[in-house]
Amino acid sequence: MADSKKRIYIFDTTLRDGEQSPGVSLNIQEKLEIARQLARLGVDVIEAGFPIASPGDFEAVRAVAREVEGAVIAGLARINDRDIDRAWEALQEAKRPRIHVFIATSDIHLQYKLRMTREEVLAAVRRGVARAKSYCHDIEFSPEDASRSDLDFLCQVLTAAVEAGATVLNIPDTVGYATPAEFGRLISQIRQRVAGIDQVQISVHCHNDLGMAVANSLAAIENGALQVEGAINGIGERAGNTALEELIMALYTRRDYYGCRTGIVTEEIYRTSKLVSSLTGMPVQYNKAIVGKNAFTHEAGIHQDGVLKERTTYEIMNPALIGLVQDNIFLGKHSGRHALRSRLEELGFKLTEAELDKAFARFKELADRKKEISDRDLEAIVEHEVKHIPEKFVLEHIHISTGNRVVPTATIGIRVGEELKEEAACGEGPVDAAFKAIDKLTRIPVCLKSYNLNAVTGGKDAVGEVTVKIEYANRVFIGRGISTDVLEASARAYLNAINKVVYEVGEENIAVQSSSQL
Repeated sequence: MADSKKRIYIFDTTLRDGEQSPGVSLNIQEKLEIARQLARLGVDVIEAGFPIASPGDFEAVRAVAREVEGAVIAGLARINDRDIDRAWEALQEAKRPRIHVFIATSDIHLQYKLRMTREEVLAAVRRGVARAKSYCHDIEFSPEDASRSDLDFLCQVLTAAVEAGATVLNIPDTVGYATPAEFGRLISQIRQRVAGIDQVQISVHCHNDLGMAVANSLAAIENGALQVEGAINGIGERAGNTALEELIMALYTRRDYYGCRTGIVTEEIYRTSKLVSSLTGMPVQYNKAIVGKNAFTHEAGIHQDGVLKERTTYEIMNPALIGLVQDNIFLGKHSGRHALRSRLEELGFKLTEAELDKAFARFKELADRKKEISDRDLEAIVEHEVKHIPEKFVLEHIHISTGNRVVPTATIGIRVGEELKEEAACGEGPVDAAFKAIDKLTRIPVCLKSYNLNAVTGGKDAVGEVTVKIEYANRVFIGRGISTDVLEASARAYLNAINKVVYEVGEENIAVQSSSQL
């Protein structure tokens, strides 16, 4: 018997709106890696970027369109000829392309940003949607700041978009201003007042400025919306977008109430969250719903006792549903390559032989320092040490001298090709000293913007995970490193970021510093 529940389509904008989070900068390979994982997750639409924004964004959208299958691939465009033409140029190799056009409709945007009349906006919508339609069938139209727009004018604009050939009408709460009851009524009114609405799909795109993005999206679904836009981990402009993992699991857990289903493979949620967090450098807050470190952790004795007796006393979701494996199988220094491969495959990682070689080498290094290697350690090895770009500079050794009555000093050895180079430096602290020594070795003028340290697992021998953001030529690069020694993890993260500068900018385009400038 067919599933009679209403189908909700998931539109992922992690690579577009999500990448607009302050400090986030993804290269093409990282975007492809996330896009492939989103396809495995089962999202219906991947908004790969904003092609007109930059040559890098254009190339990333084109790469995703060319290489990622299964989902619709969308590109964003303002409703003008140049943007639309550029979007189609990037999307044309996709098997299922969608051009997503937008223009603001609120009076405050018309007056202060666009400096256009309502009549001019209506004409632009008709012309722009028709131009996009000349390239492909699937056209999504968004009236930016819809929740603060005059309802009569909004319905006029939406009707014009339908008449011009739009297949999806997306209603954005662009500044996170709406409340659930208001937003639900707005969707209901649009369904009643827009001519031809039964011929298109209603979508919503909610921001989280007042913490109501997921609630507003659910209210929209209750009032007829069939597509929800959002980002993994809720990242995005300002306070972020609808957190897709929260929306998906709300629909699944409360399917008795919402009567809806999605095409999502929920067991891929946790790994998708970890990948996005790792590549964007944006850690997930511990108490974040669904994917936070504490989401399935029970501290109170009464809760622990209840869960041990019957899981559903305090857990409304089985963590296995999101792909969170809690019964760790520990590997040790005597574990072999086959055992490592098997466990990584159980965790969902499909590595090439070269990647497995690298993972096994790092696993053995950690196993010499730790008695047992947990699943979290293995995930960190793959995410931070295996899946990254070629290295010009490879850390060989690190020696730190520090204390409360000595000047912190670092001696660093790195390998550049076949040559081993060493430098020493003093600093305000041991990490500062290590970074200064690395600066002397690489001679690349970068500026450290942020430094973040987290423990991957608990215990005295916990693996430390360091994320750094550096700036070079007004671009931000994110580096990551892991080790049981946090100073070594720091050096690995800093070198990882510098290697990204070399890889993405090109060695021939980098102006190195002289010794006197350091």
